[in-house]
Amino acid sequence: MKSPLFFLCMLAMLLALGTSPGFSQGKGISLNKIIAKVDNYYVLKSDLEQTRQSYAQQNQKAPADCQILESLVVQKVLLAKAEIDSVTVDDKLIDSQMDSRMSYMVQQFGSEKNLVEAYGKSIEALKSELRSEVKEQMLGQRMQTKITDEVKVSPNEVRKFFNAIPKDSLPYIPAEVEIGHIVRLAKVTKEQRDELRKRLLALRERVEKGEDFAKLATEFSEDVGSAPKGGSLGFAKRGAMVPEFEGAALKLKPGEMSDIVESEYGLHLIQLIEVRGAEYHARHILLRPDYNRLDLSEPRRFLDSLRTLIVADSIKFEKAAKDFSEDKATADAGGVIRDPQSNSSLLPLDQNMDYTLYMTLDTMKVGSISQPMDYRLEDGKSAVRLLYYKRKVAPHTASIKDDYEKIANIVLVNKKNKAIDEWFRKAVSDVYINVDPEYESCRILGSVKTEGP
Repeated sequence: MKSPLFFLCMLAMLLALGTSPGFSQGKGISLNKIIAKVDNYYVLKSDLEQTRQSYAQQNQKAPADCQILESLVVQKVLLAKAEIDSVTVDDKLIDSQMDSRMSYMVQQFGSEKNLVEAYGKSIEALKSELRSEVKEQMLGQRMQTKITDEVKVSPNEVRKFFNAIPKDSLPYIPAEVEIGHIVRLAKVTKEQRDELRKRLLALRERVEKGEDFAKLATEFSEDVGSAPKGGSLGFAKRGAMVPEFEGAALKLKPGEMSDIVESEYGLHLIQLIEVRGAEYHARHILLRPDYNRLDLSEPRRFLDSLRTLIVADSIKFEKAAKDFSEDKATADAGGVIRDPQSNSSLLPLDQNMDYTLYMTLDTMKVGSISQPMDYRLEDGKSAVRLLYYKRKVAPHTASIKDDYEKIANIVLVNKKNKAIDEWFRKAVSDVYINVDPEYESCRILGSVKTEGP
């Protein structure tokens, strides 16, 4: 039997690929037979089918059905235990993650209309499904963190693990590179900004004439998370919102409406509802720009000038990245791009690397800075970036000196794997698991009851 961590990683991989099990495109799935039950949580045959389709959509070979089913059961065990142990995730975090994913999907499909046509479901139905899935995924992640949070490795454990590997079995490490980037996002054109402002001013005038802000937010706001709630964002602690939004909201008195406010998310019309200590409750109407019509000329000029300063050694790349990069994931680390799986700053220089990045590095020398080049962030936003080819590590046989981080990560994964295995051995006795007889040969989590739900 494979470790439960293996099956958790399967689901994590699908999420990293941008596909959510159970949120598949198309209308061809109607298999709603219950094939497994874990306490009050169910796995449907359609869940298994949709997960298999998710792999196909990403041109990935799907695991066997038994492995997929086990990954789904493992996730339900985490949820059931989270309920037993009173582990929760804040609704605001769920809504924020859902909004981010929904916005990304709308951007990918070009419009909400295209998204509806692609999935054959209304926006409300899609949002309802997505929120439920996001909540389950975040709860599962929270449980994993709880299980493995105290797992650490010592230098002695790392050395002991490495020394136990026969010298003739030491892995060969391919060429790796360390790179950084400075990203500047595409800007809204003047024409787009004027168009959005005109629409918001018209909505502001309607509110001033007596129409209900919440009703207009429901009808016109492009914030897919708050629009159905009349634009309400709930109570937020100071510092939780982007500065432009929070600054405008806190200048208002309850019931007052702001002028038009621009942030990285678009243009807002804000109404303050209530202030309660260090928290405030506001609603808004958000209009977003057309991301396919954004202006790249200004960020390109900015980065061209910044590159001149870096090359002249007037400012260090790391300092420039911290001060000017608009990629939040890398700015604080001086622009260094890390492997999402291992969190290592060294990236394999092979065919698995993004082709455009691979070809760009092939034309650069170590220590050089690229010219400004077009770039698209993971959330779909258009941008321009500078690449810094910081260093290259030649192919070599693994050593404790050169590859300590990799070896330590292997030891850590092994310890987390063991911790999760031990946790699951105890957890399965705390929850009720039933698997349909159709899948009795799978021997889910070793062996469970198969009388059928």
